[in-house]
Amino acid sequence: MQNTYENYKLKLPDHKVYLTEKGKEQANEIGIILNDYFEENKLDKDSSIMFNSPYLRTRETSDIINEILDIKIRKEDYLLIEHQYGLFSDNFLQDNRKMYPDYFEYTTRFYKNEGKFYVKYPMGESPMDVAIRTRMFLEELKKYYNDYENILLVSHGTTLKTVEMNVFNYSPEWYSQTKHMRNCEARVIENWYNDNKKMKILRKE
Repeated sequence: MQNTYENYKLKLPDHKVYLTEKGKEQANEIGIILNDYFEENKLDKDSSIMFNSPYLRTRETSDIINEILDIKIRKEDYLLIEHQYGLFSDNFLQDNRKMYPDYFEYTTRFYKNEGKFYVKYPMGESPMDVAIRTRMFLEELKKYYNDYENILLVSHGTTLKTVEMNVFNYSPEWYSQTKHMRNCEARVIENWYNDNKKMKILRKE
């Protein structure tokens, strides 16, 4: 959603990274796709709730999407914030390699041995840390199950990946082998309250 070079040039802390014009276009496109999905499947927007991370870009994304969907009940939750990359944030890969050679070598060994899930960045989090907080978030969601038929999450790559991991009880190896969602990609988990759950990826035609 935000141009990577522009991110690094501005040195904004991650929670203040904003949407570019391209990001706004993507958010609008996915809002249309979600609205079509609601209409095609006759889903009740009045029985829906939307959660987003309190980061600036997810607030902006959520607002743009909801200009189309018009979901009445919306909430923010800090458990949905992005993976904390610590000292590895806001730097190009080659810069991290130069500035933190010992730690970079350590993380590379994990990546090469399907251990990406366990790597904790200096002054940051591991994906496992993110998975723990998204599991906490999913436990909190249970209190909404009886009141809302549809729950929408606007969040970040690692965060949403660990939501999927927790819902389907996938392994740490799955995390290492699977790519993150694309910017403003929408995925639907149908029947996620029970054993008949399945994933559907919504794509623009």
